[in-house]
Amino acid sequence: MSMEFLVATGIGWVTACAIYLMLRGRSFPVVLGLTLLGYAVNVFIFAMGRLWSAAPPVLLSDAAVADPLPQALVLTAIVIGFATTGFVIELALRSRHDNRTDHVDGTHRQAERDEAHQDEASIGGHRR
Repeated sequence: MSMEFLVATGIGWVTACAIYLMLRGRSFPVVLGLTLLGYAVNVFIFAMGRLWSAAPPVLLSDAAVADPLPQALVLTAIVIGFATTGFVIELALRSRHDNRTDHVDGTHRQAERDEAHQDEASIGGHRR
Protein backbone atom coordinates (compact mmCIF):
# COMPACT_ATOMS: atom_id res chain seq x y z
CA MET A 1 0.00 0.00 0.00
CA SER A 2 1.47 3.32 -1.00
CA MET A 3 1.85 6.35 1.22
CA GLU A 4 -0.29 8.44 -1.15
CA PHE A 5 -3.20 6.00 -0.78
CA LEU A 6 -2.98 6.12 3.03
CA VAL A 7 -2.87 9.93 3.09
CA ALA A 8 -5.80 10.17 0.65
CA THR A 9 -7.80 7.69 2.74
CA GLY A 10 -7.05 9.65 5.91
CA ILE A 11 -8.14 12.90 4.30
CA GLY A 12 -11.35 11.21 3.15
CA TRP A 13 -12.12 9.87 6.65
CA VAL A 14 -11.47 13.19 8.33
CA THR A 15 -13.67 14.94 5.74
CA ALA A 16 -16.46 12.38 6.25
CA CYS A 17 -16.31 12.83 10.04
CA ALA A 18 -16.36 16.61 9.59
CA ILE A 19 -19.45 16.48 7.37
CA TYR A 20 -21.19 14.14 9.84
CA LEU A 21 -20.47 16.51 12.72
CA MET A 22 -21.54 19.59 10.76
CA LEU A 23 -24.93 17.99 10.04
CA ARG A 24 -25.67 17.67 13.78
CA GLY A 25 -28.22 20.03 15.26
CA ARG A 26 -26.13 21.45 18.07
CA SER A 27 -23.48 24.14 17.88
CA PHE A 28 -20.54 22.34 19.54
CA PRO A 29 -20.46 19.42 17.04
CA VAL A 30 -20.78 21.96 14.21
CA VAL A 31 -17.73 23.84 15.52
CA LEU A 32 -15.80 20.55 15.81
CA GLY A 33 -16.85 19.62 12.27
CA LEU A 34 -15.67 22.94 10.87
CA THR A 35 -12.34 22.51 12.67
CA LEU A 36 -11.90 18.98 11.33
CA LEU A 37 -12.75 20.15 7.82
CA GLY A 38 -10.07 22.84 8.14
CA TYR A 39 -7.52 20.19 9.14
CA ALA A 40 -8.55 17.99 6.20
CA VAL A 41 -8.12 20.90 3.78
CA ASN A 42 -4.69 21.70 5.27
CA VAL A 43 -3.47 18.13 4.84
CA PHE A 44 -4.91 18.10 1.31
CA ILE A 45 -3.01 21.27 0.41
CA PHE A 46 0.14 19.84 1.97
CA ALA A 47 -0.24 16.58 0.02
CA MET A 48 -0.68 18.50 -3.25
CA GLY A 49 3.03 19.28 -3.14
CA ARG A 50 3.80 15.53 -3.30
CA LEU A 51 5.00 13.45 -0.41
CA TRP A 52 8.77 13.67 -0.09
CA SER A 53 11.04 11.96 2.41
CA ALA A 54 14.40 13.47 3.32
CA ALA A 55 14.13 16.16 0.64
CA PRO A 56 15.03 19.70 1.71
CA PRO A 57 12.62 22.53 0.78
CA VAL A 58 15.56 24.71 -0.26
CA LEU A 59 17.77 24.01 -3.24
CA LEU A 60 21.20 23.09 -1.89
CA SER A 61 22.58 20.70 -4.49
CA ASP A 62 21.43 18.54 -7.38
CA ALA A 63 19.38 16.33 -5.01
CA ALA A 64 15.57 16.18 -5.04
CA VAL A 65 13.89 19.28 -3.62
CA ALA A 66 10.47 19.40 -1.95
CA ASP A 67 8.11 22.14 -3.08
CA PRO A 68 8.02 24.79 -0.30
CA LEU A 69 4.87 26.52 -1.58
CA PRO A 70 2.31 24.03 -0.08
CA GLN A 71 4.14 24.18 3.25
CA ALA A 72 3.93 27.97 3.28
CA LEU A 73 0.25 27.87 2.31
CA VAL A 74 -0.53 25.38 5.08
CA LEU A 75 1.27 27.47 7.69
CA THR A 76 -0.79 30.49 6.65
CA ALA A 77 -3.99 28.43 6.62
CA ILE A 78 -3.29 27.15 10.15
CA VAL A 79 -3.10 30.71 11.49
CA ILE A 80 -6.26 31.74 9.64
CA GLY A 81 -7.97 28.54 10.85
CA PHE A 82 -7.25 29.36 14.50
CA ALA A 83 -8.73 32.83 14.09
CA THR A 84 -11.79 31.51 12.27
CA THR A 85 -12.36 28.81 14.90
CA GLY A 86 -12.21 31.40 17.67
CA PHE A 87 -14.72 33.59 15.83
CA VAL A 88 -17.11 30.66 15.26
CA ILE A 89 -16.89 29.66 18.94
CA GLU A 90 -17.73 33.23 19.93
CA LEU A 91 -20.73 33.24 17.56
CA ALA A 92 -21.95 29.91 18.98
CA LEU A 93 -21.67 31.19 22.55
CA ARG A 94 -23.51 34.40 21.66
CA SER A 95 -26.26 32.46 19.89
CA ARG A 96 -26.64 30.18 22.91
CA HIS A 97 -26.88 33.19 25.22
CA ASP A 98 -29.43 35.03 23.10
CA ASN A 99 -31.62 32.03 22.19
CA ARG A 100 -31.11 30.02 25.41
CA THR A 101 -30.47 26.92 23.33
CA ASP A 102 -27.54 25.51 21.38
CA HIS A 103 -29.59 24.20 18.47
CA VAL A 104 -28.25 25.59 15.24
CA ASP A 105 -31.57 26.14 13.47
CA GLY A 106 -33.48 27.42 16.51
CA THR A 107 -36.35 24.95 16.06
CA HIS A 108 -36.05 23.77 19.63
CA ARG A 109 -36.62 27.35 20.82
CA GLN A 110 -39.63 27.73 18.50
CA ALA A 111 -41.11 24.48 19.85
CA GLU A 112 -40.78 25.83 23.40
CA ARG A 113 -42.56 29.05 22.39
CA ASP A 114 -45.40 27.14 20.74
CA GLU A 115 -45.77 24.98 23.83
CA ALA A 116 -45.86 28.07 26.07
CA HIS A 117 -48.55 29.66 23.86
CA GLN A 118 -50.62 26.48 24.06
CA ASP A 119 -50.31 26.47 27.85
CA GLU A 120 -51.38 30.12 28.04
CA ALA A 121 -54.33 29.45 25.76
CA SER A 122 -55.47 26.47 27.82
CA ILE A 123 -55.18 28.46 31.07
CA GLY A 124 -57.16 31.35 29.52
CA GLY A 125 -59.83 28.91 28.32
CA HIS A 126 -60.41 27.53 31.80
CA ARG A 127 -60.91 30.99 33.30
CA ARG A 128 -63.87 31.80 31.05
